[in-house]
Amino acid sequence: MDDTLKSLAEKFREEPFAKLFGIDLVELDYGRAVVKMEVKEEMMNLFGMAHGGAVFSLMDAAFELAANSYGTVAVALAMSVNYISPALAGKTFYARAREVSRSSRISTYDLEVKSSEGELIAACQAMAYRKKDKLPFL
Repeated sequence: MDDTLKSLAEKFREEPFAKLFGIDLVELDYGRAVVKMEVKEEMMNLFGMAHGGAVFSLMDAAFELAANSYGTVAVALAMSVNYISPALAGKTFYARAREVSRSSRISTYDLEVKSSEGELIAACQAMAYRKKDKLPFL
């Protein structure tokens, strides 16, 4: 892993929002990221499954890492999520982001959230606006 990816990984591990949800970095490379999260009781909705916002937060973390992996600031323009199966408490879920296309200004990503057993929980298509600014911690 080069210095840019190492710095991004270190900064992500300090991110307060990721810590709040217990989101951990598993893999990071240019245009790709995998993160994981255990669904806890406090993340549950009225129906006894993980709140969609918790699942979205896991996907957004993978998107954030993949989009910013080149060392320049990238911010979300759009995310379209399909929730497929319920995320149940006590299980660990993995979000994978994979870059589909990248130009100087726009990049697109496919994301999936799966259980540790391989069950598809959610799928997402995301788009980022790529600024020219370097990440502030580089």
